[in-house]
Amino acid sequence: MSAERDLARIVDEIVAPEAAEIDRSGSFPRKAVDALADAGLLALTVPPEFGGPGGSLREAARVVRTLSSACGSTAMVVMMHYSAVATLRAGHREAELRTIANGRHLSTLAFSEPGSRSHFWAPMSSAAADGDHVVLNARKSWVTSAGQADSLVWSSRPVTGDGPMSLWFVPADTPGLSVAGPFDGLGLRGNNSRPMSAVDMRVPRASLLGTDGGGLDLALSAVLPVFLLLNASASVGLMEAVTAETVAHIGRTRLEHLGRSLAEQSEYRAAVARMRIDTDRTAALVDAALNAIEEGRAEAQLLVLEAKAAADESAAATADLAMLTCGGAAFRKELGIERRFRDSRAARVMAPTTATLHDFVGRALCELPLLDAATA
Repeated sequence: MSAERDLARIVDEIVAPEAAEIDRSGSFPRKAVDALADAGLLALTVPPEFGGPGGSLREAARVVRTLSSACGSTAMVVMMHYSAVATLRAGHREAELRTIANGRHLSTLAFSEPGSRSHFWAPMSSAAADGDHVVLNARKSWVTSAGQADSLVWSSRPVTGDGPMSLWFVPADTPGLSVAGPFDGLGLRGNNSRPMSAVDMRVPRASLLGTDGGGLDLALSAVLPVFLLLNASASVGLMEAVTAETVAHIGRTRLEHLGRSLAEQSEYRAAVARMRIDTDRTAALVDAALNAIEEGRAEAQLLVLEAKAAADESAAATADLAMLTCGGAAFRKELGIERRFRDSRAARVMAPTTATLHDFVGRALCELPLLDAATA
């Protein structure tokens, strides 16, 4: 209960009041992230044996959903942090997990590359042995919290092992690592998703997460379910917010020549009804996926894949309907609808993209592997 109260306080006092300015300026939500760290919410999913509260995926989803209802950028930063923590948990990285549990440590994923684009499972980054170290060279195209995170989970081709990918724990102050460009995006403008480069970046061999070449198995089993469900939860939070904004707008806006509010017109009521039904339907699918994971049911993988694909499309459609329903007023900044409209466009192109997830779902239904051996 204390964590829920802290989260509500941080959203009310920091996240919501600063959301519009973060969007306008494209600034990183540092004050909110520090407050979440101070409240122990960045450590939420760290297991008790490493000093954390051992929060569940369901609890992490609730945090991201709540943050997203106020600020999509802050939700994205926390979502990527929780995804990185899931990797460190699976890789049994005690020292790093204790660091996260003890204070202000923010982590993130560094998977996407210009050479393989949204095919995160096929990094072009090189990894070469150098005694007790490995030398990493890469260009990463989208790294959330770039220049702000304290560490990164970094993907590369293997050093010598079989398999398409290896994963590494990389402190952000490692020599050779740098932010390689700005971020001036359509939406989620404060998440600092900037390109990064590694030039002869040396990390200890002990920085390897899992096995050399086994990074894809680790990503699919540990990272992907967390990332997909938290991303879907962020979409639900956005849908809840944009629906509430639309309901409030049509309730207070009047057609003076008729002496009625917009809410007294059936077409406006029908629009918000559709928005709420889609929101609840999407939330129910996310909840079903969480239930299946918690109960260890066979359909868990399928539901997880479905959840983000459905949420991506529902969030975009709901935000679009909000724009149409509120008309010209929605184009102004004060309503907050146009900001969420822009934010809603990101999930569909965020790897794995909606198109890729449709293929994954089809493969799962046809009892085929998610990735062909040739592509993996």
